Amino acid sequence: MTTQTVEYIRYRIPADKSAEFLSAYTKAAALLAAAPQCVDFELARCEEDFEHYVLRITWTSTEDHLEGFRESELFVDFLAEIQPYIPFIEEMRHYKPTTVRGTGSAVPTLYEWAGGAEAFARLTSVFYEKVLADEVLAPVFAGLDPEHAEHVALWLAEVFGGPPGYSETQGGHGHMVAKHMGRGITEPQRRRWVNLIQDAADEAGLPTDAEFRSAFLAYVEWGTRLAVYFSGPDAKPPAEQPVPRWNWGAAPPYQG
Repeated sequence: MTTQTVEYIRYRIPADKSAEFLSAYTKAAALLAAAPQCVDFELARCEEDFEHYVLRITWTSTEDHLEGFRESELFVDFLAEIQPYIPFIEEMRHYKPTTVRGTGSAVPTLYEWAGGAEAFARLTSVFYEKVLADEVLAPVFAGLDPEHAEHVALWLAEVFGGPPGYSETQGGHGHMVAKHMGRGITEPQRRRWVNLIQDAADEAGLPTDAEFRSAFLAYVEWGTRLAVYFSGPDAKPPAEQPVPRWNWGAAPPYQG
């Protein structure tokens, strides 16, 4: 499985060429945006020394960049725009993300916005009451561990930016995935799970603003679809991965 890679290109552009440099990259940006191998990009200018620029490009993989984009017609046009500035490049390398990541306190995490641990405890308590009374889902959760709701509350809290309670007491992403192996979850059951947890979020008093609910539902859709995949007869457990950390409009690059 390949993972996303981040390319950094550092330029030192003389002051008398900065305007034409920015103009060229404005045109080149349209070509990056059209490339299926490009996830996102950003050109930043140093505040302390205006001659320094950093272009950050996230590619679907290093191979997709070197063997896909660079072999495409888009690259020919892209290169034509930025060719005059290649001599001013000080660094051009690919970087792989590490597990060290997070957000600062200037923006509240989804966990904080939801109301913290108590909110997720209320959510799972209400949710599993609904699950056990539901004719579609009750068979899937027959013999439910009494601590299951508490464990899921820890999982969701950590996923949405809270403390690593699940990781410290249960394990990482692989541990959660293993709970679904061989269960044969169907699409109707997945859809009912999604609907019931949204109803439970309403009853538990989780925030109803569009930004929070869209991020909440995005994770629920992502997570339940992975659950269906890993519950199938041909699924293989993934490599051990940390608990995914969900943010406002961002998803981790985990795949089946």
